[in-house]
Amino acid sequence: MSWIRACSVDDIEDDEGFRIDVVPPIAVFRVDDDYVAVADTCTHDDSSLADGYVDGGQVECAWHFARFCLRTGAVLSPPATTPLASYEVRLDGDDVMVHVPR
Repeated sequence: MSWIRACSVDDIEDDEGFRIDVVPPIAVFRVDDDYVAVADTCTHDDSSLADGYVDGGQVECAWHFARFCLRTGAVLSPPATTPLASYEVRLDGDDVMVHVPR
């Protein structure tokens, strides 16, 4: 595992996502001035969750409307049944850092 710079704190608005182009892709979200990171790809289909609808610490997939908890990756509504991987996040000054597998 290693820490990578995902973006600047200024790159993400509240309740929005930011995609990190790593393999597999990761999405970073700002929720109530907190930063969280989960797998970017919906576990039901291959849709980017960084493009999904974010509200109240949840993200809804834009394709088939599966919902996930951004803090834990847990599935909150079908059609998804598999949770998202979640990643540790820390701030280093104005940089959002994500702990990712190598």
